[in-house]
Amino acid sequence: MPLPEIMLVVLWTGLTAYVLFAGADFGGGVWDLLAGGAERGRAQRDLVEHSIGPVWEANHVWLIFVIVLTWTGVPSVFAAVASTLYIPLTAVALGIIARGSAFAFRKVSRRLGLRRMFGATFAFSSLVTPFFLGTVAGALASGRVPPGIAEGDLITSWLNPTSVVTGALAVGTAAYLAAVYLTRDAERTGDTELTEAFRRRALAAGVVVGILSAAGLLVLRADEPALFDALTSGSALPLVVLSVAAGVVSLALLAWRRSYLAVRLTAALAVAGLLWGWGVGQYPELLPGVTLDEAAATDSVLAASLGALAVGAVLLLPSLWWLYATFQRERVRDGEPTGPGT
Repeated sequence: MPLPEIMLVVLWTGLTAYVLFAGADFGGGVWDLLAGGAERGRAQRDLVEHSIGPVWEANHVWLIFVIVLTWTGVPSVFAAVASTLYIPLTAVALGIIARGSAFAFRKVSRRLGLRRMFGATFAFSSLVTPFFLGTVAGALASGRVPPGIAEGDLITSWLNPTSVVTGALAVGTAAYLAAVYLTRDAERTGDTELTEAFRRRALAAGVVVGILSAAGLLVLRADEPALFDALTSGSALPLVVLSVAAGVVSLALLAWRRSYLAVRLTAALAVAGLLWGWGVGQYPELLPGVTLDEAAATDSVLAASLGALAVGAVLLLPSLWWLYATFQRERVRDGEPTGPGT
């Protein structure tokens, strides 16, 4: 496989990891927002905080990975995206900063007023950040980012039907993944009521994501027919079918089987199938009129970048695996589980 294709597969793998892990963290903030009053929503907020607390910073490693690899691997694409879409990208950066700061400060604040303020900031940032990330994806999918520095419209490039639907889909997907993961975490605590609460939320979010996905296809049909054809009858169709099938299986596992561990895998597969379907459907064009081979850096740069990533992965991947495995392990004290971790 040529180096540009290897680089693109590695980049898309990192993007998939960010969507599956950091996306669920954003979704936890959405459920924090919808948990209810201070007393009624305390158990749900405690579970969200306990689950994402150990890993929410680590998950942004994947975003840094994607940014750096795009910058070095396809620099002209990076320049075009960063300059045309700097408004939603700035909103994403501010949202990540506000969300992280508020999450940290809420944990150490003792005054109720401050906790509520930081909690509201954390929850609101968790809602708007994936939305703006989705608008960026929609801008790329609909071909509204032309090559060159700030050649696209600074407003309509990301504020258009495809971007709005994709932004809503990003929020829904984050909420869906979070609810699925949190259902399993709640089950490990032995809290049946909390488990059922997040099971219902996962079912509702899954249905909403399905509706938004169908709506997105209809919008894409009018906005970018070439990508629509690839998704519905072309090279990306098998991945779209896989995504739909995995989504249906996920809902069945939640509704009837209550297999909360297995549904984590099928839900992740549904989301990954949709993401890779988009990538395959748009390949080899990255920007309008610009293919991967035209945008890719030289082979020497790609080889150096991929080599450095391979060396770094030897240290990073086992560390991340150990982190996730440690906080997923059921902790026992005097024979009783003390709660989940994520």
